[in-house]
Amino acid sequence: MLLSILYNDSSLFTWVILPVLIFLARISDQSIGTVRLIFLSKGYKHLAPFLGFFEVIIWLVTVGQIMQHLDNVLCYIAYGAGFATGNYIGMVIEEKLSIGNVLIRIIPRKDSMDLIKFLRDNNYGVTSVEAEGAKGRVDIVFTIIKRKDIDHVVSIINEFNPAAFYTIEDIKAIKEGIFRQSNRSSIFKSLSFGTKISK
Repeated sequence: MLLSILYNDSSLFTWVILPVLIFLARISDQSIGTVRLIFLSKGYKHLAPFLGFFEVIIWLVTVGQIMQHLDNVLCYIAYGAGFATGNYIGMVIEEKLSIGNVLIRIIPRKDSMDLIKFLRDNNYGVTSVEAEGAKGRVDIVFTIIKRKDIDHVVSIINEFNPAAFYTIEDIKAIKEGIFRQSNRSSIFKSLSFGTKISK
């Protein structure tokens, strides 16, 4: 009944309700689109098309409404604002999901044996190599971890080598290796490919 009244009030629907609906729809489809692209970049090729279906349906409905109200400038503003907001929300969602793997490359400023031992004691796979830096010999420590473990590993680095130089890079696919067991289950566990978790 309420929806019928609101719809029949053409002025209220055209200048208030419709722009709000377009804004919310654009947030939805752009959030889905952002997450879909991130999934594609990380190799989740089975989930991305599923998200793409809903993304394009929402987009078509939204654009269809705009085409029916070309004289309503608020629809354009709502569309643009929803696009921008959806991008941000999509990135926040992906960050909260913490899916995928990363490579952490560490160049400690002092002896790295304690750091390496502690990482290995915490079930992180670690590889170290000797290299020549600007100020002489250095060790380069590599570890590939789950994204959700980044904060834990960074806290370990800061504890044992506060002045260490390190970089974090996304990895699309891995094969074999040693990974820290997580107590948290992931909804994407079944989508993992080419990853073997060693106990």
